[in-house]
Parts: sequence; C-alpha cells; structure tokens
Amino acid sequence: MKTILSLDGGGVRGAITVAFLERIEKMMGASPDQPLARMIDLAGGTSTGAIIAGAVALGYSATDLRDFYLRLAPRVFRRPLFRLPGLQSKFDAAVLKQELTRVCGDRRLDTQDLLTGFALVMKRMDTGSAWIVANNPASAYWEDPDDGHYHGNRNYLLADLIRASTAAPHYFAPEPIRILAGEPPGLFVDGGVTPHNNPALALLQLVTIPAHGYSWATGTDKLHIISVGTGSYRERLDPVKAARMTSAGLAINALKGMIKDAQTQVLTLMQALGDTPTPWVINSEIGDLAGFTLPREPLFTFLRYDVILEQDWLKQELGFDLSANQVLELQKMDNPGIVSLAYEIGQAAAERFVDPAHFAGCSP
Repeated sequence: MKTILSLDGGGVRGAITVAFLERIEKMMGASPDQPLARMIDLAGGTSTGAIIAGAVALGYSATDLRDFYLRLAPRVFRRPLFRLPGLQSKFDAAVLKQELTRVCGDRRLDTQDLLTGFALVMKRMDTGSAWIVANNPASAYWEDPDDGHYHGNRNYLLADLIRASTAAPHYFAPEPIRILAGEPPGLFVDGGVTPHNNPALALLQLVTIPAHGYSWATGTDKLHIISVGTGSYRERLDPVKAARMTSAGLAINALKGMIKDAQTQVLTLMQALGDTPTPWVINSEIGDLAGFTLPREPLFTFLRYDVILEQDWLKQELGFDLSANQVLELQKMDNPGIVSLAYEIGQAAAERFVDPAHFAGCSP
C-alpha cells in the first residue's frame, strides 16, 4: 500500500490542516521515534500546504507545526508601514523567506533529510506553466544535462521552492529561481493560481503517469490518498455591489472564484475515480456521487477532510455559533488574528470526521 498526503493551500487557514494532522498522526500511531513521514510515501502540497508538507517530509510533527504557525502568522502577515497598494505586494516576502530558511537551512531537493517523498505545486509566470516538482531521482529533469544548459531539479533549495509555491499574487512578490545557465531567472508565484490549489489530482498524476518516474500501482488496496483542506466556502458577490465595482475588483473576484471552481473540479474527479468513505457534496445537482465511479473498479482509497466556513454549517456540524463578520474574517487567508479560532475549528472537525476505521491497518 502506497500512501499520499495531499495538503491544500489557504494562507493562515493552514492552522485547520495542522489540527487535522494531529488527529491523523494519532490514528496512524505516529510517535517521535516513528514520525508521520515514515508512515507515508509522498507528502505534497500547494502554497501553505507546501510549507506543511515540506515540514512533514523533514520529520516534523503536527505539534511542531502548530507552534510554528502560531509564531509565523503574526510575523509574516504584518503589513509594513511604507508599501504602495497596487504597486507593491501587500506583505514583505523577506520575513517568510527568513522563516523558511530557518527551517530548511541550505538543504536542496536531493537532501537525505527528507524522510519520504515530497512534492509541491508552483506557477512559472514567464513561461505560463504549472510546475509540479518532486524529490524523485527518476524524474525527467532531476540531473544536470551533459551540456549544463539548465539546472537539474535536485539542485533547487527547499526554501526557494516552498517560498515560490507560497508567493500568492498581490500578497507576496514572485520568487525568482535560476533555471537556465546565462538566462534571467524564472519567475514563480503561488501554485494556487494553477488548477491545483487542492493538489490531490496533480499528485495522482505524478505517481501514475509513467513519464514522471513513479509508476505506482492503482487499486483500493494499493493506493491510499489522504487529502486535507484549509476550509472551503462559496464565493458570493452582491449583485448591487458588483455593479459598482471597478474592473480590477471584478477581475480579482473572478480569479478567486476560478480557484474555488478548480478545487471543486478536483474533488469531483477524486471522488469519481476513487472509493471514499468521506464523501463531500459537490453541488445540489450531483450530490456526493454516491454509488458512482468512472472506472469499473476504483483506482484508490480517497479520504477528504475539510470544513465549510459558512455560518450554518459551522453551527450545525461543529457547534460554533459565529457571527457573519467572524465567518468573513475566517475566510480570509491573510488575517493572523483568526489562527487560534481556525485551529479550534480544525480540532473539532478532526474529532468528528477523522474516524479510526479510516486508518485500519495503517498503524506501525
């Protein structure tokens, strides 16, 4: 059995992911001597999910990550006094890069300190391509070519790659990474602006398409995918306010909606292709796809854990009676003031939805 841990992007709402991981560690029997990294075969993520997946792959526990998040969020998402809105990114990426370097040091993608497989998603703006990069020596661009015209993936610094995956447009400046000898660096931004803010489908492609160098077998008894979200919600826009919005405002809202649409499509395909004991309602038309799979036999076992950051759901499912304004603040990816509440919500959801039966046979 191969196990993939797939982690969504979502800024400070990654605290929800951390709470789920604490429960998952417990269910799988992880310990300081047997960290979660030793119990999975690939940890992959987008944006904040790339930070968490990288830390998991390096052997950090969810408790370590909780402490890291509580300390990191107020520092990284603190807006400097002298920045020009629209001309400069909202936050100073140097603080985030400093924290990532503190954790990753000068480790490269080929470091032996990665205790399991690691992958992340980022967007290269200058070529318009989504990059799914992994520490797989069998991958096509792992080694330097004989003529030295590009740098093999093994040479990239972990801190640079993770920073690139978290470079959300408007919030942080792009991350330059040297790709080709004698050429300007590639310009990378957050993987959330690809179709893979939920990277589960991208990771499935990575391990099954032979050209990527994994060629893992499929089947519910052979491939197990654990997907953890950072809180979802429907992007709604008052039509009266929309009529008064600037073109830039409408464009930003359209982009946010497109990211959510891509996440919904990923979830639809994962539930259609796999066997899931944790089905989520896709929409009112197709429900949760109960009883339907595209192939004759499901390709994998799929576990999806998330919360819905909407008033009714939080009250009915988890007992959190929050005001409309509190929920709106929770939905923001850049408000460090919600980290503690997001973590509490994640704890309650993990206690309710992460069933020990989901991990039968996974304990060491």
